[in-house]
Formats: sequence, C-alpha cells, structure tokens
Amino acid sequence: MHKLVIRNIGQILSGKLEEPILDGDCLVAIDGRISAWGAEADLDCEGADSIVDAQGVTLAPGLIDSHVHPVVGDYTPRQQQLHWIDSTLHGGVTTLISAGEVHMPGRPKDIVGLKAMAIAAQRWYENFRPSGVKVLAGAPVVEQGMVEEDFRDLAAAGVTLLGEIGLGSVKDGRSASQMVAWARKYGIQSTIHTGGPSIPGSGLIDADMVIETGTDVIGHINGGHSALPDDQIVCLCERCKAAFEIVHNGNERAAVLALNTARELGKLDQVILGTDGPAGSGVQPLGILRMVAMLSAFGNVPAAQAFCFATGNTARQRRLDTGMIEAGYAADFVLLDQAQHAPGRSMLESVEQGNLPGVGMTIIDGVIRSERSRNTPPARRLPERIA
Repeated sequence: MHKLVIRNIGQILSGKLEEPILDGDCLVAIDGRISAWGAEADLDCEGADSIVDAQGVTLAPGLIDSHVHPVVGDYTPRQQQLHWIDSTLHGGVTTLISAGEVHMPGRPKDIVGLKAMAIAAQRWYENFRPSGVKVLAGAPVVEQGMVEEDFRDLAAAGVTLLGEIGLGSVKDGRSASQMVAWARKYGIQSTIHTGGPSIPGSGLIDADMVIETGTDVIGHINGGHSALPDDQIVCLCERCKAAFEIVHNGNERAAVLALNTARELGKLDQVILGTDGPAGSGVQPLGILRMVAMLSAFGNVPAAQAFCFATGNTARQRRLDTGMIEAGYAADFVLLDQAQHAPGRSMLESVEQGNLPGVGMTIIDGVIRSERSRNTPPARRLPERIA
C-alpha cells in the first residue's frame, strides 16, 4: 500500500460547480486514489510513504484536455515536435482525450485499416504513458460504409471514443446519426466537428447537422478554427444537452459567446475545455490554463468555477474517474499559486484578471510527475517534496 499525504494546502478546488472550494488543508491518497481530505488534525496521516508540503498553495484536480490529436508516443508529425505531452504536463494537464488520430501520415480510410489503427492507438497509449500522463486514445474517424458490426468490434477491442465526425467521408446528418446510435449502443462516446473545415478533407458542419447527429460532445463549439454564425452557436446551446466544448484553437469571441449563452441558460455544467492541438496552430502546453483565465476574465466567471470547466465538468461529461476531489477518484492533482508579480490579492483573483498561475507540481495516480513548471510563469510559492 502506498500512502500520499499533502499537507499545508492553502485551498482545495473541488472541480464541482456546486461547491468549487472545499474546506481543509490536507489530503490523503492511498494506492493512487483519493482517500480523505480536510483539517490535518482530523486525518490519519501516519505511515505516509510520500509527503508533500504544499507551502500554502492551491491544490486542484489535474486539468483535462478534452480535445487533442495525438499520433504515437510523445511525438506529433503535424509539427515535427517531440515531448509535447510532457510539455503539456507542465501546464497542469494530467489527462488528454483524443478526438481522432487524424495526423497519422497515411492514415487509413478503408474500414479494416481505420479499425486496426484505432485499436492500435488505444493499445499503445494504454501501454505507454508519456511522463505518466493519461492519454485516452484510439478514436476512429468514421467513414461511409461502416456498419453496426464495426462498432461492436471496436468496442469489444477496448475502443471507447469516436474521432470527430465530419473529418472523414460521413458528411450528412442521417448517416452520422445512425453511426452515433451504433456507437452509443456499444458504449462508445462520440464527438462532432463544428464549424468550417480545419484540414483538407474536412468540411462545414453547421448547427442543423450537429443537432441531427446528436453526438455526446459538440466538438469546438467555438470553431476549429472557423466558428459558426452567432445565431447557430446560440441555437446549439439552447437545443442541445451535449457537452459544449470550447477550445484554445478556436474563435475567442465565439468562445465567450458560447459561455455567456450557457450561463444565461443555466447550462454551465455542460461547458468543457480542450485545445484542439497539435494542429496548424501548433502545440499549446498552457492552452487549458489560458482558456481558464480567458473565460474567467472575459466571461465574468469566478476562477474557482472556471477551473471546473477543465476538471469536474469534463470528468462528468466524459465519464472519467479523475477531475474531482472525490473519495475513490484518481489522485491526479496540480498544485498552483499566483505568479510572481502578477496583480491580484490571490491566485484566483489574479486568474480572474486574465493572468496565468504558476504550476509548482503535478501528481498522477498519487505519484509526483513534475515539480516547478518549465512553462508557466514562476509561482510565488512552491510545494516541497518532504518524503
């Protein structure tokens, strides 16, 4: 049994919109799972194998990027870049979710080939976790000619995600809706491309097709890159129960519109965040933190709630056992503090003014994976590994 104790925590962000800040200055995890939190005097902290002195900084669930395009290992041919996943870890992200391995050179588009690649991608990221980061991959891009048996085969092999509908040859709502229904029948979650074309072979996906298709996630509702007209974004927010995914590589104005509309409709629990990278815009190691700060500042959302968009909201929409401070959930954390010389009276107030916090440590499955971030601005205080 491995026991982790994090003490001297300044504040605990829960990942839950209904109660974004928890009482307590200490957290205990056993065998990589959250066991208890609260006042240190009330917790069993004896016999810890690992001890972290948080030095008064904020502890939050590890951030989740709901929309990435991995290929293999910690390499992306899209930008000819090595170690992009490790760099993303230094932005506080502990879980990545594939929206399709679309940048694989020579990506097969025949049904046998696309199924084989999806199963292989699911396996290689299950067997190899770059820097400990959880990469949920193996997301096939659906093509015309697929039948129900194909989705059953994929699910039986461990595939749980579909790549963005619209990046392949399925361009009409009727075909897409049928495939989404087959995927859902076998426990596979679906995402749809939203907005103008992003890469050669993709096309416009408008609000009518998104609604007809009925996926679980409205991928980059703010466009990736080109957004839909305002009235269509508002229509999607009004009519859909799916997750509203706002991404870094989209239209910032449309992002704020989607957020404001969701708030007015009482649907903030449907807002989740992604980067949509690696892509033509590059790799964004700080993309999720930047989205939290941008949406908090320009969407007038308290920072503690904005962090929920990148943690608990995504966990609930994506059916994950990480992203919230909850007993039994994975002990995946990021420890943050206000950046040196940044304005604001606290880390949260500084984020509400649009500033990035400094990442001092990441923990995945109860194991310290990184310490002082090489990418964020330096934090005022840094947690310390005691044992």
